[in-house]
Amino acid sequence: MDFLQQSYLGNTLERWLISLAIIGLSVILAKFLFWFFARIVRRLAAKTKTVFDDILVDTTEKPAILIITLMGLWYALARLNLGDTAQEWIGRGVEFVFVLVIAWMLARLFDALFQTYLTPLAARSQTDLDDHILPVLQKAVKAIIWTIGIVVALENAEQNVSALLAGIGIGGLALAMAAKDTVSNVFGGFTIFVDKPFRLQDRVRAAGHDGYVREIGIRSTRLETTTGTQVTIPNSKFSDTPVENVSREPARKTAAILGLTYDTTPEQIEEALAILHRICEEDEGVERATAIFSEFGDFSLDVKLTYYIRKEADISATQSKVNMAILKQFNQQGLDLAFPTQTLYTKTVG
Repeated sequence: MDFLQQSYLGNTLERWLISLAIIGLSVILAKFLFWFFARIVRRLAAKTKTVFDDILVDTTEKPAILIITLMGLWYALARLNLGDTAQEWIGRGVEFVFVLVIAWMLARLFDALFQTYLTPLAARSQTDLDDHILPVLQKAVKAIIWTIGIVVALENAEQNVSALLAGIGIGGLALAMAAKDTVSNVFGGFTIFVDKPFRLQDRVRAAGHDGYVREIGIRSTRLETTTGTQVTIPNSKFSDTPVENVSREPARKTAAILGLTYDTTPEQIEEALAILHRICEEDEGVERATAIFSEFGDFSLDVKLTYYIRKEADISATQSKVNMAILKQFNQQGLDLAFPTQTLYTKTVG
């Protein structure tokens, strides 16, 4: 077949046809692998207990097929005599696309793992902060993967990326300086998400404010103060100031000083101590209590009661109920509470 030996663009017709056949076979092989993945590998992966292999199959299927087609195209063109310059550009182009396909595959894999494992955790959490942070984190990681992929692809294609990296670095520095407050607030929000110093509906004291956490955003946190007003606090404040979580205290400590009149007998003081212990033991909202004869005051004999109100109890109602019980039982037993008095002694001379 002499016509197969005829030359076109520096290559015989036979060589052109063989290269086209290689490209066609690579496409057929890629389609066969697509069918194989869809019918066989996916069924095997579905039978396992873990979902990681299913994710791996789904995310690598299309990139792997594209890589096979790309390699077939590269081999077919490499067989042709297209000149050194053309072959060099073809090689660079194939390497460039190959690296981008790898970056695409890694981005797909990360996206699938993120949606499978991290997104359900955010949905089950009590705060909506992770709902704001996780999408930002997802986009940031994917952007990093693609940026590294593009830089590596350009390097493999023997392109000078030093000027590009320098420009990105200068631009990033300028952006960071301009948005440093926003960045610090975002990192503060990430700290809240990781350390969890408080959750929604917790009562906290921070940055000079006392209130209940109503909203946790990516830049700020909103409190409803005990007086009913709303305060918005930048998240960066929670990174450099102490945060007191009142809702997480195991019990609320309460102390009261009861001053008895100086004509109270020792027996009556002992009876007062017994009454205080009995009141606290009978109240379900009180966890533990101590009562002591603390000191001789200026105008009273002081008895100190210290007790702890349970976390689940109503603090104000329990404190009011204990005080009311003390007042009633002290009155019934004739134990008089002192008030500021002064006794003057006079002496007649002469």
